[in-house]
Amino acid sequence: SHEKICRYIATESESVAVSVGYRLAPEHKYPAAYEDCLNATIHFMKNTEHYGVDPANVIVCGDCAGGNLAAAVSQTLAGRSDLPRLRAQFLIYPALQALDFNLPSYQQNHGVPLLFRERATFYMLQYLNGNASNLEEVLEGSHIPIDIKLNYRKWVSPD
Repeated sequence: SHEKICRYIATESESVAVSVGYRLAPEHKYPAAYEDCLNATIHFMKNTEHYGVDPANVIVCGDCAGGNLAAAVSQTLAGRSDLPRLRAQFLIYPALQALDFNLPSYQQNHGVPLLFRERATFYMLQYLNGNASNLEEVLEGSHIPIDIKLNYRKWVSPD
């Protein structure tokens, strides 16, 4: 759905973006999609010469769950000395946290199409384990122990 914008970003930044057809949830639970994206990116980075690409011009890009995958791949590859460094990552409304679905952005946009708050939560659960039976608990925030909430409050908090 965002191929045109990723293509535009790649063209304007004189970079190369590779689109990966990864396995989808709920049929393929985490980490299937991540492994697909990571393996495809590693293969591409190891073979940039074969594809006629300058390895210094490779970016990763993704929207929503793809933004999550692009961020995860970027983090994984950041410490690898056997591969060229990625030039950049472009994340378009990435799904990056599942600690709190009551943050201001979820509250302010709870009824905005395309990803209503409940739908975003449902999809996150499908991605993680394919089971949305505890959707209400996740929406309420009772799925995270209080000590973990307190530990991450500095980064994930309405404040």
